[in-house]
Amino acid sequence: MNYKRLTILCGHYGSGKTNIAVNMAFDLKNKYEKVSVADLDIVNPYFRTKDSEKDFEERGIKLICSQFASSNVDLPSMPTELYSITDEKDTHFVLDIGGDDRGALALGRLSDMIKSENDYEMLMVINKFRPLTPDADSTIEVMREIECACKIPFTGIINNSNLGEETTAQDVINSFEYAQEVSKKSKLPIVLTTVKHNIYEELIGKAENLLPLHLQSKLV
Repeated sequence: MNYKRLTILCGHYGSGKTNIAVNMAFDLKNKYEKVSVADLDIVNPYFRTKDSEKDFEERGIKLICSQFASSNVDLPSMPTELYSITDEKDTHFVLDIGGDDRGALALGRLSDMIKSENDYEMLMVINKFRPLTPDADSTIEVMREIECACKIPFTGIINNSNLGEETTAQDVINSFEYAQEVSKKSKLPIVLTTVKHNIYEELIGKAENLLPLHLQSKLV
């Protein structure tokens, strides 16, 4: 993938965007000196980029997230370093935006500066196996809600349809028609199809722009 300075990942709860954010940050670090991850998931979901903090530190990746991340405190809280996203022009950022509109609203504070710089991708992470986005119409409805909240238009789609550890190559293949319909109705390209690393080879040649993912571990 050819990265812009800002890679913004949005999606509904359970779409898998946080796991993609972690893997993308590792990939970016192989290409650029300064890489940061900004977690704007304001309400604590099950997976957080905070869970990969040690891995980020070992690779020299900076993490910006709420002070309440990975705690039992469930408060809408924004990191004070939010504006470094637009101020630090020499840093490549991956932004993990929350599954509800509060994370998108937080991003909206920076929307004018992000659009003015025009060095970003705004990518919708889709997963047909989640109950609230099982078809193209419901998925696009979520997309439009996010766009309205953050005031930034999407530029592409990541098909991350999966069933977690149980995902098979056939499950991914079965998602292709859904992803193509979302792409057609939204008029946005599918920029990546992400798959578990252990089924990646089974899918080579069956989809364009495949990205193998190592699943994020959950801290307990």
